[in-house]
Amino acid sequence: MHVVLGANGRAGGETARALLESGEPVRVVLRNARHGERWAALGAEVAVARIEAADAMAHALKGASGAFLLNPPPADGDPFVRTGELGAALAAAVRRARLPKAVILSSVGAQHASGTGVIATLNRFEALLDGASPATAFLRPGYFVETWDEVAPAAKADRTLPTFLDPAKRIPMVSTIDVGRAAAGLLREEWTGKRIVELSGPEDWSAGDVATAFAAVLGHPVAPILVPAERRAAMLAEQGVPAEVAAALLGMYEGIANGLVTQQAGNEHRRGTTSLKTAIERIVPTK
Repeated sequence: MHVVLGANGRAGGETARALLESGEPVRVVLRNARHGERWAALGAEVAVARIEAADAMAHALKGASGAFLLNPPPADGDPFVRTGELGAALAAAVRRARLPKAVILSSVGAQHASGTGVIATLNRFEALLDGASPATAFLRPGYFVETWDEVAPAAKADRTLPTFLDPAKRIPMVSTIDVGRAAAGLLREEWTGKRIVELSGPEDWSAGDVATAFAAVLGHPVAPILVPAERRAAMLAEQGVPAEVAAALLGMYEGIANGLVTQQAGNEHRRGTTSLKTAIERIVPTK
């Protein structure tokens, strides 16, 4: 039995689907039982637990051959404080459940304890989970292609792609389809000790490449527009992003610009197979 956290999110959902499609038994752990109906319909067991509730999470993990674990994206408050609380609780749950294998979602750039904004929370998360399970793999994917869905309406209506990334700079990006496949594959592998597996797409891509993919899907030109640094905080505030979360997100883009969000020598490096156009086709509002 494989346990998957975050099944209603991008990476967790793709992991659960990849496992189910390969005929593996899956138990998804959700915060709310009402969200479990569609997973039960697909053949998954459904458990209800919050990461911060170590006893309930340990019960959800009990009996599993392995689990896909993650630190949920920050919603409010200080992301670094929240990561410390969740990481400590999850590590306690893993130990109490005697989980034999853990695949833990992290990020390219997580080797840095600072200078990378919200990605630095994953440096702390890795440290807290390190050694909690006898076999631990930290899966560090690049920038999720699917996060571009936030600006897909602008690509359709205004023919522009607002971005905080240098339109010409290629960085590790990957579709969450490949993240799920990689996580599912790791859960089926056997090893002991610690591994760090870094994952990117078939090639590195830039915001300009993303705009080109949007254009191909939409059938009209799409121009990448770099949002000036001084405008970004206000833009996030207009979108309702809390100040502490916004600061962490902006720090990530500064880290990318400064060359800190890169793969680390000595780790395992893998590439997915999902093309940029295929990933964009899933998120573009074409109707």
